[in-house]
Amino acid sequence: MAADSDPESEVFEITDFTTASEWERFVSRVEEVLNDWKLIGNPPGKSPEKGEYTSGTWEEKAQDITFADFKFNITHYVLKQDSETDDGKDKPEEDAFPVAMQDLLCMNNDFPPRAHCLVRWYGIREFVVISPGTNCEAIISESKCNLLLSSISISLSNNGCQVPMFVQIQQKWRRMYSGECQGPGVRSDFEMVHLRKVPSQYNHLSGLLDIFKSKIGCTLTPLPPINMAIRFTYILQDWQQHSWPQQPPDFDTLLGGEVGGVEFGKLPFGACEEPISELHLATTWPHLMEGIVVDNDVYSDLDPLQAPHWSVRVRTADNPQCLLGDFLTEFFKLCCRKESSEEVLGRGAGEEEGKENNDISSALSKLTEPAATVPISKLSVSSMVHSARKHIRRHRRVDESPLNTDILNSVLLYLFPDAAVEKSSEKSKNKASSVKAEQQKNSGCNHFSQLKSAPTDSLTYRLALCVCLVNYNHGGLRAVAHLWQEFVLELRYRWENNHLIYGLAAGAPDLRCCLLHQKLQMLNCCIERKRARDEARRALEESRERENKAGCQNGRLAPDSTTTTAPGSGREMSPGKASSGREGTPGKSWDSWSDSEDEFFECLSEQGEADAAQTEGEKSKADGRLQPYNNLTLLNSTEPLYIPVTQEPAPMTEDLLEEQSEVLAKLGTSAEGSHLRARMQSACLLSDMESFKAANPGCVLEDFVRWYSPRDYVEEEEVDEAGNTVVKGQLSSRMKIPGNMWVEAWDTARVTPARRQRRLFDDTKEAEKVLHYLAMQNPADVARHLLPCILHSAILKLKEEEAVEDIPSVKKSIQQATSQASKLLHPTNRDYKKLEDYINQLMSMETVITRARSLKAKFSVCEGEKGENAEELEKFVSSLLEEPEVVVTGAGQGPAGSIIHRLFVSSQRAALLSPLDEDLGRDRKSSGGSSSKVPDFPPPAGREILLRTCVPRPAPYSKALPQRLFCVLMREEFRLAGAFSTDTSFF
Repeated sequence: MAADSDPESEVFEITDFTTASEWERFVSRVEEVLNDWKLIGNPPGKSPEKGEYTSGTWEEKAQDITFADFKFNITHYVLKQDSETDDGKDKPEEDAFPVAMQDLLCMNNDFPPRAHCLVRWYGIREFVVISPGTNCEAIISESKCNLLLSSISISLSNNGCQVPMFVQIQQKWRRMYSGECQGPGVRSDFEMVHLRKVPSQYNHLSGLLDIFKSKIGCTLTPLPPINMAIRFTYILQDWQQHSWPQQPPDFDTLLGGEVGGVEFGKLPFGACEEPISELHLATTWPHLMEGIVVDNDVYSDLDPLQAPHWSVRVRTADNPQCLLGDFLTEFFKLCCRKESSEEVLGRGAGEEEGKENNDISSALSKLTEPAATVPISKLSVSSMVHSARKHIRRHRRVDESPLNTDILNSVLLYLFPDAAVEKSSEKSKNKASSVKAEQQKNSGCNHFSQLKSAPTDSLTYRLALCVCLVNYNHGGLRAVAHLWQEFVLELRYRWENNHLIYGLAAGAPDLRCCLLHQKLQMLNCCIERKRARDEARRALEESRERENKAGCQNGRLAPDSTTTTAPGSGREMSPGKASSGREGTPGKSWDSWSDSEDEFFECLSEQGEADAAQTEGEKSKADGRLQPYNNLTLLNSTEPLYIPVTQEPAPMTEDLLEEQSEVLAKLGTSAEGSHLRARMQSACLLSDMESFKAANPGCVLEDFVRWYSPRDYVEEEEVDEAGNTVVKGQLSSRMKIPGNMWVEAWDTARVTPARRQRRLFDDTKEAEKVLHYLAMQNPADVARHLLPCILHSAILKLKEEEAVEDIPSVKKSIQQATSQASKLLHPTNRDYKKLEDYINQLMSMETVITRARSLKAKFSVCEGEKGENAEELEKFVSSLLEEPEVVVTGAGQGPAGSIIHRLFVSSQRAALLSPLDEDLGRDRKSSGGSSSKVPDFPPPAGREILLRTCVPRPAPYSKALPQRLFCVLMREEFRLAGAFSTDTSFF
């Protein structure tokens, strides 16, 4: 058995050489990829135009391949060019070099500012790179490098591909490549050397020429001329003559000590540090022949001022600190805080809040208490702020206040300029009017309705700016909580003392604005209604006093029932001005109908009984008439049809409307729910019907419809029995539907003038609800309410600054940002992650504008220069912002070149002479008064030298083929990238 098993084991050990190895599979896979990408042969291509490598479009496609278990990425890079006619298609391939070899000698795209490193070093327009995968180790060993190079050599040969192929070796940060390009009878080898330090013998042009000549090994005499292109790069980092990016702080002002000159009503703008970190000047000698210039270890002809070609690029600072961006970022952080006002301000605030809540809970009891008449002289506006703040300061010492007292007074005076003391009231009015005029001037760019913000001249908008300023400069979260508490106290004081809130448009809440602005408008509506009521009551009392005096003088008393009619102004007149008609009824005086807090009578059960006891004659007495309506008469009598004095509908904010909609939706779709919903929605209709009945005794529903909804009263001409044409009218078909709400409401409506109806809008209740809502807001809630206003202000600020600098890209970005903000700010549940990204976009726009401003300051036109130079400099600066590298017209002799030269000279003198100022006198004595000359430019930070020639290689009788060597010399880098071609037919 042992003998039998030995032959079997030998059979399994036989190596089958017909099976492909891992290396062969890898070569085959590379060939497949080249075939799939159709990189076969030498497709014709026109010579690239000047600058096309930078301005053109580069395409790339990649694929993953494996060598055993090692992953590689194979990537194809190609410059997209317009197709041209195939005039040379019939030309034999043997006579044409590969396109890559032709590119080695092309001079149109030397030193492209933005391109792949292989494009810069070798000048090729199409190539393939094989690099290790993402998590794979680098190819460091020489044997692995040679294996990969042999693999691509075989692949190129088998496919007939003439596109150069590179393999990335060593660590990725070193950018080391080795490659090959094959053509019919020719081959180019791409080799590279990379060192940390520059060898001293190769630190100049003459040493590099020696390397190049020794490498090509040409034995011809004389040697074919070598073409050279040289570029020296100088870096400017010290801006000696440039002023501060922001104005220095003024410590004498109230808001002193803050950089940027921040003031109330304005957001700051601009960088706090230099947004341009470096300026790179590239001086180029594009076409030089060997022997024209001398550059060795002793002497050099390469003076940057004499270079025929200058180009500049700027390097910007990474995320420079900008004021507007900082303000927005800190305000957004405030929106994300969780602390309540009690936690922020301590127990004192909690006790004060409890007192406020007690005031709110007992608010309705005030309706039944007699209100003492307060003389107007005691309500002077000058004492408003002082008395409103007494509550919070009672338990807080001045030095413990989160917000400085002077700052707080200034903020409140800015928010409420009508509360200024008498001696400065005129001045504040002028200031407020000037601010309003300035804001109205910019009303063309007011997008508050689109952003759901608030008008730029409103209290809400100014409050947002003040909160943002206080949060950033004057105490952060605690200061904001303090300011908000003082703000709410001021609003309560104004409500209780009938002072309108400054900076709010009259009328119902504007649903296009943010909710906080709507709440403030609602509070203002309540104050207006309350003032109208008080004015009407005072007018009535004064008229009664005059009548009583007149009666006493005539020796008789005034009658119990008189008619006092106040002038009417229209249907939308204030209810306080609509107090007309009878003053009382038998057994009841006027005071019993109208208490001190409410002009409209709150309908109770006693009124219904009293009304039932009234005589028919009293019921038929008209009350609450405004004016006749279009000369119409009542259908059942010859009395004119009068428009009644009606109550105004109750104003509502969007949250109240949403609550009402939810309540109505919960009633369902049943018949009972629909009926109840209709009754809830017909409160205003019922009030108008009662007012109409009071103003038009003996009227019917048809009379009301003729005034209230004329379309529902249909008139038709008919011929009567006598043959006369008469006009007869009737209700429309929808009014005749059984169970119609109008018919039901008309039957329910009593004869009650508007002044005695239950109020549709209870201003006392609504005002207390608004004040309670505001008092319950945490600092973060306030910030979230005001966020649309801050973003609105930031967009306006960006527009204003962009208009000065005129940057088209920023202008377009601002337009896009405005439309984007409207989508982010309108939903109730905002996406704060997207809002954070949006703020970062605004910050990037600010950075671009500050960069433009910095460059314009550096390249400012001097007074003696002409307009043409100014236009050229403006164009130059705008190009620097948008292009990777800008050519300096006139090189060192042009207007921009002269400024750049001066900047370098100033930097050099500051760097080399300033430290020697102390020893200047001693040096002059020792040197006889002479000092060494400071060079205008520092040593070049980088030198790039490109050497090209066309020589036969390897033998003198071989074809003359392109040879190229690109040299990079820097302080900590020495790189040689060579492309050396050989003739594979005649060697």
